[in-house]
Amino acid sequence: MLSRFKELFQIKHFGLFIICMLLVGTSVSITMPYLSLYGTGVIGMSTGTFGIFMAISSLSGVIANTMIANYSDNGMDRKWLILAAMLSSACGYASYLVFESFLGLLLSVSFFNGLGAAAMPQMFAYAHESASESNSDDKTFAKSTLRSLFSLGFLIGPLFGTLLLAAFDYKGLFLGTSTIFVLLALLVFIFLPKRKMTMIRKPETKRPTLFSTETKRLFLPFLAFILLFSVNAVNGMNTPLFVIHELNGSHADVGLMVGLCAGLEIPIMLTFGALGKKIANHHIVLIGCVVSMLYFSVLGMATASWQLIAAQVLQATFVAVVMGNGLSYFADFLPDSPGVAATLYANASTLGRLGGNLLGGFGAEVAGFRYLNWVCVSVVLLSCFLLLVKRPRQMTEREGP
Repeated sequence: MLSRFKELFQIKHFGLFIICMLLVGTSVSITMPYLSLYGTGVIGMSTGTFGIFMAISSLSGVIANTMIANYSDNGMDRKWLILAAMLSSACGYASYLVFESFLGLLLSVSFFNGLGAAAMPQMFAYAHESASESNSDDKTFAKSTLRSLFSLGFLIGPLFGTLLLAAFDYKGLFLGTSTIFVLLALLVFIFLPKRKMTMIRKPETKRPTLFSTETKRLFLPFLAFILLFSVNAVNGMNTPLFVIHELNGSHADVGLMVGLCAGLEIPIMLTFGALGKKIANHHIVLIGCVVSMLYFSVLGMATASWQLIAAQVLQATFVAVVMGNGLSYFADFLPDSPGVAATLYANASTLGRLGGNLLGGFGAEVAGFRYLNWVCVSVVLLSCFLLLVKRPRQMTEREGP
């Protein structure tokens, strides 16, 4: 495994992207735990209004990603796309320092953070093309490594957020996040060379866009990943409530459960990324679906909180597969359009979280905390079916008619 890591640094600019992914994960997670508190406690939003605020700002990211992806693989310079997205994110978080009204904050954050959402898929696309240029045959492991650094940032960020909040209140929190994005923009501006997408295919050959016929055929896998991200969001919302209200567990049990899952995600993500060289990402994702169904089945039958804590190895495996190998899964369909592939993955993640929050909220009221887990089993089973219907063309070509 160590030698595999060393080989990754033969990919041009890979070290820079490791730093960028870690800092992006850290910056986002600094504020994430406190946004609802700020919106309801300082701005004066109701919980429902805050939900609308988050939904609109998230959907703006989907729209911006979609618009940018249609051009990013056909001649635009990714360096300037990434740079603009980083600066836009800095402005988005700085908006919390400027606007104190709901409407002003909604418009500003939706616009700037919407454009900033393009940073992640474009960085992954740049890394994909750097790996191709460097003749690397370990792209899945490279992407899983970068994605694990983003997850590592989510372990570091909340600690910094707590310190900033204690020392400087919310102004320090948002200023700190904006500063990190400005630093990221400087790193990209200084160290990342220009990259126009004309080196893998002939310039006169136009690559698929999000609305091309080739990409539209990915509707079923795209829908499957939306469903998978949805059940992951349901788990994050429903399981802590299930532990407290149904199993009579403690808040310490919830903290241990969340921390254990987060800690296991990274090594498991790296492991499956390494296996991506030997096992098709399509098969790995299907394995993740089976593991997820087993996990929610355990939750549906659980009688004590320790059982949920033990089951976090299953949830961590599912998250590691969807987060780590999911991006490579879409790249297997569109190997020459990394920007479109990464955008499909990012949009599925955003839409899945939105759908999962709705399912978690209304599903718990209708079915109850326990039986909502069986609904999740059904949703994952449907995802498996959708993934089996549509397979990456590389697999189809290998297996023949």
